[in-house]
Amino acid sequence: MSQFIINAEKDKIKTVETHTILDRIVAQKKERIIARMEHRSLNELVKLAESSPKPRADFEAALQSTPLSLIAEIKKASPSKGVICENFNPVTQARAYAKGGAQAISVLTEQDFFLGSDRYLTDVRDSVSLPILRKDFTIDAGQIYEARILGASAVLLIAAILPDEALKEFIDIAHSLGLSVLFEVHTMQELMRALDLNVRIIGINNRDLHTFHVDLATTERLAPMIPAGKTIVSESGIFTATDISRCYRSGVRAVLVGESLMRHAETENAVESAISNLFNDIPGRAGR
Repeated sequence: MSQFIINAEKDKIKTVETHTILDRIVAQKKERIIARMEHRSLNELVKLAESSPKPRADFEAALQSTPLSLIAEIKKASPSKGVICENFNPVTQARAYAKGGAQAISVLTEQDFFLGSDRYLTDVRDSVSLPILRKDFTIDAGQIYEARILGASAVLLIAAILPDEALKEFIDIAHSLGLSVLFEVHTMQELMRALDLNVRIIGINNRDLHTFHVDLATTERLAPMIPAGKTIVSESGIFTATDISRCYRSGVRAVLVGESLMRHAETENAVESAISNLFNDIPGRAGR
């Protein structure tokens, strides 16, 4: 049984300090997990996950299948930008991503700050064959079992919100369920923790989750410090072909792009064209 289970005493949650956006997101996530635990225990989630179909696509292998792979994100809103896509249709967007040449899809399921939903993930799962990353703020073991139940191929673990002991346990749980882990870092200290834990996929978030300030130089600074054999993903702040080229030159193997593609959601052709334009300067990807 996991020792990293949210304490179900609601008064414990009320004492959480909320100095930053990240603090508020995590505090609200705890509230939602407590509410879920009143209806479905961890043991129930474990049994459901173990009886669920295995992930049908390999997230890690997909990221290694091209010179620079695309994780295309389905995101309705964000704390910094508000609603990004008024005509939000996750299924239409996912199909456009698949047709446009994405290697994987990220689906935001965080409800309160990103207006995500588990339903978006299951709808996408039923409409495309690409591996799916469940993009959420994972702070409880039950969320990893939920990801398997929903049909995800990978989960996000954020170094900034979890101690090493929890990260190690969550990685072990994910791998036991056949799920890949995208381990997200933003600082050199967090990168060193990732390397100590021997994670295989390292996501460099160009956004500081405490301030939501974005700087692509974060990838350029950290990526060269990662040894060979790791799959490096650059996340956030990627809007142009120049941004993509900067990531590629830094040694990145995949990019996670959300907002710039969601703003082209009006037609399938617009999404395809946006993807093609982003990767126009990447050998082996131009013209896709």
